Amino acid sequence: MVLCSNRIRKILQTTACLALTAALAIPLSVQSATQTRSSEKGKRPVATKSADKRNTAVAKTHARKTSVVQAKRSTAPSSKRLAKNTRKKSATTLARSKGGKLRVASSKSRRYTAAAYSRPASVVRVSVPARLSVGERLGLRSSLDPLDLNSSVALVIDQDTREVLFSKNDAAVLPIASLTKLMTGLVIADANLPMDELITITQDDVDTLKGSRSRLAVGTTLSRGELMHLALMSSENRAAHALGRTYPGGLHQFVSLMNQKAFELGMGDTRYVEPTGLSSLNQSSARDLATLVSVAYERPILRSLSTSPSYLVELGDRMLQFKNSNRLIRSPDWDIGLQKTGYISEAGRCLVMQAKVADRKLIMVFLDSAGKLDRAQDAERVRRWVEAQTPPSQAVLVRPQG
Repeated sequence: MVLCSNRIRKILQTTACLALTAALAIPLSVQSATQTRSSEKGKRPVATKSADKRNTAVAKTHARKTSVVQAKRSTAPSSKRLAKNTRKKSATTLARSKGGKLRVASSKSRRYTAAAYSRPASVVRVSVPARLSVGERLGLRSSLDPLDLNSSVALVIDQDTREVLFSKNDAAVLPIASLTKLMTGLVIADANLPMDELITITQDDVDTLKGSRSRLAVGTTLSRGELMHLALMSSENRAAHALGRTYPGGLHQFVSLMNQKAFELGMGDTRYVEPTGLSSLNQSSARDLATLVSVAYERPILRSLSTSPSYLVELGDRMLQFKNSNRLIRSPDWDIGLQKTGYISEAGRCLVMQAKVADRKLIMVFLDSAGKLDRAQDAERVRRWVEAQTPPSQAVLVRPQG
């Protein structure tokens, strides 16, 4: 009986061990089966999945940033210049507006993109044809002459004998520009007005027709004699206008007297509408201008003021020097008794003079010259031509005045 009980105890212990072993083997088999199925389907455990998700997100973010940078580099016109332009600005900066002009940008908008710095449209230069003078429109500049002058119109006469030495289109009626001021000076001189009377430049004297500049500012006060000097010597437009404006009876009366004087002198081709010559409606012919020069030469004040090389004007605490608009005045080869220059686009370059050449008093008129120096060159050609026509026995050495 004892033997049977021991044998039964061993059997029960063995059975319990086997049962415990079987219980422990079941989870391991389940886990092994799960791993086997996962490996069959190409999947990993849960811990490995979360790590892969993080790595994938990082990779995607890096790829996205890389593509953005590559896109910016491919569209940027200049990497170095764009890098500067896209930096943050801590202060007010300059940016280009759509029209290409510089504008001050607000400090609030501190970040600029390539679009804000777009280049302005390229400037296209269009050559505007020069405005033709009246003489050019009439075909006068194509006229030929023995001296090959640049001026469309020319006339040279002996002042004493009235002999015509040279002429070219002398009957043509053209704008005369600032040659008008010679008649302005003649009317003032014949009126016997006080030359020391003070006259102030006003806004009415400012040129609104051509927009020409002047060194005489509004409010400048000079004597009538000083204004005459500047008008005849330096062709000062505001000075000439102020002379007409302050004439007894006003500007309208003054212009009327200018036309009346022209009529009295037999200048049938001449017409004046204002005292400066800025208007192209002031017109005359070379014949009429020769008459005007001859009469104006008889007034000592006009001879003196028109041939002055320069004049110093005191304006408050400063001094202004005005020079003669005729470069021949400063030449030792010339003995000029009276002169006046003129220019507007409709009239071209103009010049009238009384000068002594080869001991002869000559009156020269040159109208509608193209270049700035052409009228002076024409005068030089005429002088040499007249000197060549004079026999050596009659030639007299000419000394400059003063």
